[in-house]
Formats: sequence, structure tokens, C-alpha cells
Amino acid sequence: MINHGHHESGLQSMDWLIAVVVLILIITYIGAGLISNKKKHLGTWPFYRYILWLIGFLLVGVSLVGPIAELAHRHFTAHMLSHLLLGMLAPLLLALAAPTTLLLRMLPVQHARILSKLLKTPFFSLVRHPIIASVLNIGGLWVLYTTNLYMLMHENIFVHLIVHFHIFAAGYLFTISMIYIDPTPHRFSYLYRAVVFVFALAGHGILSKFIYANPPVGVSKEQAEAGGILMYYGGDAIDIVIIFILCLHWYRSTSPKSSLHVSQN
Repeated sequence: MINHGHHESGLQSMDWLIAVVVLILIITYIGAGLISNKKKHLGTWPFYRYILWLIGFLLVGVSLVGPIAELAHRHFTAHMLSHLLLGMLAPLLLALAAPTTLLLRMLPVQHARILSKLLKTPFFSLVRHPIIASVLNIGGLWVLYTTNLYMLMHENIFVHLIVHFHIFAAGYLFTISMIYIDPTPHRFSYLYRAVVFVFALAGHGILSKFIYANPPVGVSKEQAEAGGILMYYGGDAIDIVIIFILCLHWYRSTSPKSSLHVSQN
């Protein structure tokens, strides 16, 4: 079994910092929305997007701080729940909150142009590519659960933080590579994204079955089976939402009356 005592004490000292960062990001988004609303010609920023951002980062906070996060150090099933919240559901909600669009609305024109140029750089184009984002997301999970990285994560606080940051960032990049809510300079066709998504979905499903049959180092057979089942069905539930949004955008793009609406979202 993995020794969690020293590791947990180190993480508890980081809880306040994580909570403060989450709070700052929530307040910053709300402030950006209020500032952008002063630009009358742009209209009012949708209230539902504030809610999506708020819930999204509350889920990030819950997965990293509090009872679920503490239980995740001892029980693989709780860890998997944390993974689903941090790496799948929270990124989806945050992507739907359209933070880049809000930032572009809020910034002065010259600064918005700089940000637009930054988003078009090779690095951002690369990490937003559907295949690269899928490899970072699904491939990262395969590395985590089929090597000693999972055990190391529970023994080294630095590795723990890096792994969780990767899970969140890769999940967000994957989401925005599949559904375009914010401005996306280099767009891929719906068919291309759908095909890549199918392979990513298969990779996630196969991994959950692999975990079920081959527990990660330090995880009991019972916990691995429960965690694998949660990963399989929980992941599918969230992926269905992404599929629905992708198909909805695809359908709207075929309608001349809705093409303008889709491009604006």
C-alpha cells in the first residue's frame, strides 16, 4: 500500500493556495464580464456563462481541496471521481463559458490584437490540434495508470501537482479542440474532429477496461474495478454532452439561416 501520511500533510498546506487561486479566477471572470458590458455596442455578456465558469471552477476546487480530494489519496474510486471532475466535466463547463471571447471583449483593441496574434502562434496551433490534444489527454492517462507514475504521484507533492495540472490542462485543450466556442484561428472540419473524437473515446474506454482488469500499482482489485467502472460510464456521460454539442454545431452549419449564429459562438 502507498504511504500517504507525509504526502497529505504537504498537500494540506497547499489547500489554501489552491482555494485562493480558484477564487481569484472566479472573481476575475465576473469582473471581466462587468467591464465588457460597459461597451454597449457588444451587448451584455450572457448570465449563463458566469454560472458555467463558477460551477466549472468550483468543481476544480472540489477535486483538489476538501473531502473528495482527501479521500482520493486513499481510495482509487474517489481518485477517479476527482479525475472526471478535474479532467472532463470542469474543462467542458469552462470551455462553454468562452473565456477567450470574454477576454477579447474586455481588452482594449490593441491588446486584443496582440492576444489574437498569440493564439495564432505555432505553439497554440499545435496544442489545439485535435490529434495532439487527444494524445496529451488520453495518452497522458495511459501513462499515469499503466506505469509507476500513479504511485509516485502519491509520494511526491511536486509530481502530484504536475499530474493534476496536466489532467486539467489536457482535458481543457481536448475539449476546445473538439467544440469551437471561442474564436479558433485554425479550424478543422466537423468530420475530421468527429473521427478523432471516436478514436479518443475508444482510447478512454479501453483504458477504463484495462484498469478494471489490471489495477495500477498500490491499488486493490476491488478499488480498481470500481474505479474502472466509474471511469467508463462517467466518462461516457460527459462525452455524450460533447458529442451533442459537436453534432448540434454541425447541423446548424448546414443551415444557411444558422451559419452566422454558429460562427458567432
